[in-house]
Amino acid sequence: MVAPRALLSVFHKDGIVELGQALHNLGWELLSTGGTSRVLREADLPVIDVSDATGHPECFDGRVKTLHPAVHGGILVRRDREDDMEMLEELGYRTVDLVCVNLYPFESVASKDPPAPDAELIEMIDIGGPTMIRSAAKNHNDCLVLTSPEQYDSVLSALESANGDPSGVSQEARKQLALDAFQTTAAYDAAVSNELDDRFNLPDVPSRIHVASEAGTSLRYGENPHQPAAFYPAASATGPKGLAAAVQHGGKELSFNNYLDLDGALRIARGFLIDTDEKRPHGCVVIKHTNPCGAAIDATQVGAWENALASDPESAFGCVIAFTHTVEKATAEAIGGHFLECIIAPGYDDDALEILSEKQNRRMLTLDDFTPRKDEVRIRQLDGGWVAQVQGPPSVDWSAVKCVTKAPADDDLVALARFGSTVLSEVKSNSIVLVAQTETGFATVGVGPGQTSRVEAVRIAARRAGDRAKGSMMVSDAFFPFRDGIDTAHEIGVTTVVQPGGSMRDQESIDAADEHGMAMIFTGQRLFLH
Repeated sequence: MVAPRALLSVFHKDGIVELGQALHNLGWELLSTGGTSRVLREADLPVIDVSDATGHPECFDGRVKTLHPAVHGGILVRRDREDDMEMLEELGYRTVDLVCVNLYPFESVASKDPPAPDAELIEMIDIGGPTMIRSAAKNHNDCLVLTSPEQYDSVLSALESANGDPSGVSQEARKQLALDAFQTTAAYDAAVSNELDDRFNLPDVPSRIHVASEAGTSLRYGENPHQPAAFYPAASATGPKGLAAAVQHGGKELSFNNYLDLDGALRIARGFLIDTDEKRPHGCVVIKHTNPCGAAIDATQVGAWENALASDPESAFGCVIAFTHTVEKATAEAIGGHFLECIIAPGYDDDALEILSEKQNRRMLTLDDFTPRKDEVRIRQLDGGWVAQVQGPPSVDWSAVKCVTKAPADDDLVALARFGSTVLSEVKSNSIVLVAQTETGFATVGVGPGQTSRVEAVRIAARRAGDRAKGSMMVSDAFFPFRDGIDTAHEIGVTTVVQPGGSMRDQESIDAADEHGMAMIFTGQRLFLH
């Protein structure tokens, strides 16, 4: 009986010696290339160089090694087709019964900072590897395809049970390996396409959308119990990012709605950290149904939590919370028995985590990377397609904002407006946020989210704020088309208005503010969130 052959050609060598040794012990012949061949030989394993099998040397600094009929003929030949097998014999080639390949680290090179030169990046576009993977996956009935060390043990176990016979691996297992293989090359191609689109076309948004993910994790259900759902981490050769990198401490698994709320909380919290001052104050964000119902920055973390909660303690029942700094014991004690779903933070003091974990169903998440995100492309699916836009923290030039009223706006008011705009950027439109200075920071005192009428958003924020609206600042995500919003704000005690401006009736709003002795700042940037 002719020994089965395995072609091993990997960039990342983890587990390859153990795989090669196990196959050799089962009577397999090993074909290999370049660095993989050296590693196997150094482990005293007998290896046939691919160049010996093809009769053609590697060339062009290894750019061409496996692109040869001796390789792909052996992979793609259909064993159940007599004419295929006769042709293979006439050509003098052998079957290849297993292909083990992983790919050049294109994504790792693409993520370098500063960016790698184009020439270096282009050399990391693998050609032979994806071709072999796709060939073996296409002919998975006859050729096993391995693309990850995590697959080695299960395939070896099946081969050992069959005394090394490749047919001992079930069709179900072969199909799964083939699917994994095609998903691997699809994600790789998406990474190449996206990076080159960004480099060569320099678009504000991608010319095409290619999205790749890691395997999804099933969630209990979607937004409602009758909807199946899953979380899909973004495919990344450099490791999980964002919420996919968060480590959960205790509690039940996260839900679909938890992920949406955590995303909103994280985006605001990161917005608080944009300034480069190392003495950043503590930030706290309280999210309910994707909208912030309270947010604050303060000299102390307990102060940030208490001021954020005070904005709307009723809505904060069953909330999601983000802290910008490691959660302290005093903060955990201040939270006490408050009913919450999740907390996300850069870390937790041991005592704090112990206190917070006393409530059984709470989920505490640690995310090491709270680095503020730069502008990024955000994608939403619609019926028949997608829309994409560049989204990031408000890019207002705060040194150039204009006070358009007789009442002036000093630097302290501009700083408060900046805080309010960061919160407002994650509130569904039409939206109004009322903010105020505290003794040691800034806080929301009322939030009016997601209204079809801007005046109604003002009224809702006012009801939430109550007496705390007196002396507050009103921040609006878009201009006021009529003066009624300004008049309503004055009635509840607002003393400063922040809005983008740009209405044909801006002067009416300015006149109203002057009549009431209010200051008004124009930022020049609308902050809709649909």
